[in-house]
Amino acid sequence: MTELGAPPWEPPLTGTDAEQLVAALDRQRATFRWKADGLDANGLHARSGASSLTLGGLLMHLALVEDHYSSMRLSGVELDPRWNEVVADEDADFAPTKSPEELYALYDESVATARRRYAEALVDGGLDQPVSMGVPDVGHANLRRLLLDLLEEYGRHTGHADLIREAVDGRVGEDPDDDWVPAWY
Repeated sequence: MTELGAPPWEPPLTGTDAEQLVAALDRQRATFRWKADGLDANGLHARSGASSLTLGGLLMHLALVEDHYSSMRLSGVELDPRWNEVVADEDADFAPTKSPEELYALYDESVATARRRYAEALVDGGLDQPVSMGVPDVGHANLRRLLLDLLEEYGRHTGHADLIREAVDGRVGEDPDDDWVPAWY
């Protein structure tokens, strides 16, 4: 829940550990999505410097990460078969052949599904519940660790997106515009 008048992606000033963690993750998701928003195929495939990263590739990568973390890592459920080809190609640079509309829809749907799965898990057992993610012969992580790992993944890639987007059309800024709302809210 956000304070009155704050954008929906703005974390609350107070709240439980779970509310704060989920809100911080949603803020990173929203910032990343805003950095990638509204581009045509050329913009989504543009590169910055020597890097092979593109905003379209990052959209696809983070859609996969959302599905992977909220299925296999959370509860051991097999990854959606739509990812089989991407996962099988270890050399994939995530340079997608999908249209901008398909990329945005894939990412938005993956985030919406993951948000629902995490909300259900938090109701069922809170942050301290064990999840399927773990280390053989050591044990399983808890939901807190899984969400922190996902937050770290977003922090890294949102920084990449920031640099790429500035190179594409000059868009800069730490947060989305106050009136911008991602599709999954």
